[in-house]
Formats: sequence, structure tokens, C-alpha cells
Amino acid sequence: MEILWALFALLMIFAIAGPVMLRRRGGIRLVSAGDPDAADPANYGFLRQEELDIRMPGPDEDLLEVLDLVQRTQDHRAASQLLAGTEAAGEQRWQRVQAFAGAASLELQRRPGGVGESPGGQWLRVWRAEAPKDAGGAAVHAEFLVQQAWRTSTPGTDEFRIIMEEAKAACADAALLAPGDPIPYIIELSVARGLAYPQAEFEKLWLKILDRDPTHMGAHLAALHYWCEKWHGSRELAYSFAEAAAARAPEGSLLAAMPLFAVFEHLPEVNLVRGFYESEVVTKAVHGALYAVHSARPDDPMLAHVRHLLVFFLVRSERWAEAMHQLVDVDGHVGALPWTLSPDPAAEYAIYRALAVAGYEANGGSPATLPR
Repeated sequence: MEILWALFALLMIFAIAGPVMLRRRGGIRLVSAGDPDAADPANYGFLRQEELDIRMPGPDEDLLEVLDLVQRTQDHRAASQLLAGTEAAGEQRWQRVQAFAGAASLELQRRPGGVGESPGGQWLRVWRAEAPKDAGGAAVHAEFLVQQAWRTSTPGTDEFRIIMEEAKAACADAALLAPGDPIPYIIELSVARGLAYPQAEFEKLWLKILDRDPTHMGAHLAALHYWCEKWHGSRELAYSFAEAAAARAPEGSLLAAMPLFAVFEHLPEVNLVRGFYESEVVTKAVHGALYAVHSARPDDPMLAHVRHLLVFFLVRSERWAEAMHQLVDVDGHVGALPWTLSPDPAAEYAIYRALAVAGYEANGGSPATLPR
């Protein structure tokens, strides 16, 4: 299998310096001599690279339709109605709040405004002005400010701190409008990370979330980021937090996958050595995530997040068939870790997908042997 990792290194170089050289019908392609169709992801019905949706980790057609409508018309009302009709408990509302905030933030980044031009994301400002008591709009605004801080300023600077303080106040406003909703407090977890809350203040915030939704996966991931940021260089507390969450996870909860996210947060910057990915810590975390995926509800909104991270680890561990089984379920949407850390998430995902296909076929697999 060493040759596949040599190909992986070459693919990483080409993905940055010359992606056109490896692109056929828009998808990354591995070719072996004498077989022009070898290891082609298209043979498995996977989407071309340019067709991959980088906005979401998995399908949410209602959200995508409303996002398209809001951005096309600059009318916030469809977004307000969708959030009002989304159950407060659970993961879907949180993902939709993040998506609306991210859309507004990216609009503003592309169109900052100027003489004779209105800034992007104007629909969110109108939403807050016309419906100041709308809990959904208040939550989206708070998350928008958090995303703006991380996207447009540098942690530790005055600008970053000012935006984060504004986000903290917006979280408090959103919490007052929806007392039982965990989302304003989940948003504040990112503020806690950015402003380096003392541990006692963070734990007080965390208890408010546990009181409202103790098994919220998105909240646990946001809290994990705090521990990784707060205790930079020390893995023990982050692992302890993740393992404790997995240990108390009820049957069917994806919290059993938390240790895998903790491992990912502390990966060495460059490590292509197979032995590392076969270590006890990584193997145990992967098995926990596989168990979580197999026992979770098929419609769990966080399921795609776990599957995407599993693809990364299973490919690195050369567990090709298992990686292919995850790819069958997630292909088409790539808005999740680890791909979103790359400037080009679709290209990063396509590299790993091509490696999974190549490894699968090198070990006797084919489109006919892959169950759907």
C-alpha cells in the first residue's frame, strides 16, 4: 500500500499546483497502466468535484430552498418561517442557524458595500430591524457576529475582542427571547473560546446548555473547541471531556463519536505514517465512531458530520472498504470537518475519495461488490 501513499503525496501537490492535470469530467482521477477506467470515482456514481455542495455536511432540501430564495430576493421572511417551524430541541435548528449566519457573513465578505452599493447580507439587518422579538433572527444575528469575528479579524486584537463582546451581548438578547432554547448558549461557547473565559465562567455556561439539551452533539463539539483552545498543547483535558461525553451517551446518540473529534483536534500537523492511525488511541476512537454511526437514527442531522470524519481516518488507516461504505452515504455534500479546513473543501474531499476507490479496487473491490 506504500504506492497509494506516494500517490497521495503527489495528489496533494497537484491539488495545490495543478489540479487540472488530474481532473477528468471534473473529478480527481487515479489511473493505472493499461486500464483507463481504473479507480475512477465516477464508476461508483459519485458526483463530479464541481457538483459537490460545500455548504452543508448532508442534505437539507428545505434549508437549501429557503437559502436560495432569501439570497435571491433579499427577503428574510422565508428564513424566519423556516426557523419558527423547526423544533427547538435537537441539532437541525442549530445547523440552520449556522447556515443562515454563514450565508449572511459570506455575502458581506463578497460585497462589503461602498459608494452607491449596499453591503451583502442586508436581509439579516432588515430582519433584526423589522422583527426585533423574533428569536430565530436574534440567534442568527448572534452567530453571524461570531463568524464575522473569526473570519475578518485576528484573535487577541482589539477588533476581534470588540466583535466578540458584541456577539456576547447578542447571545444574551437571544436567550431572553427563547428561555428554553440551548442555541444562544451554544453560540456563546464560541465567544467563550474567543474571549478565553475562565474555567468557572465556562462551566457555568455549559451547565445552562446541559439543563436544556444534555445530549446536543453540536454543543459538545463547540465545547471541545474551547478545551483545545484553553489548554493548548495539553490533550488530557480535551480527551477527558470527549470520553466522558461518550461514556454517558444514551443508546443511539452520536456522542459516542466524540473521542474521534478529540483525536482529530490534536493530530500532528503532518503525519502520513500508517502506524499512527493504527495506534490504540486512534483505533479505539474510530471503533467508537463506527458504533455510533451504526446505532444512530438514519435521520440524525449530525450523522453526516461523523461519517465525513470517519472517511478521513479510515482512508489514513487504509481501511478502504469501510471508507467506501461511508462515502456512499455522504457523497454530494462536503460542508463538514475535515474538508472545511481546506481553502477548497471539494478538492480535499475528492482526493480522499479517489484514494478510497483506488485502495478498494487494489484489494479486489469493484462497483458491483459495494453494497448500497
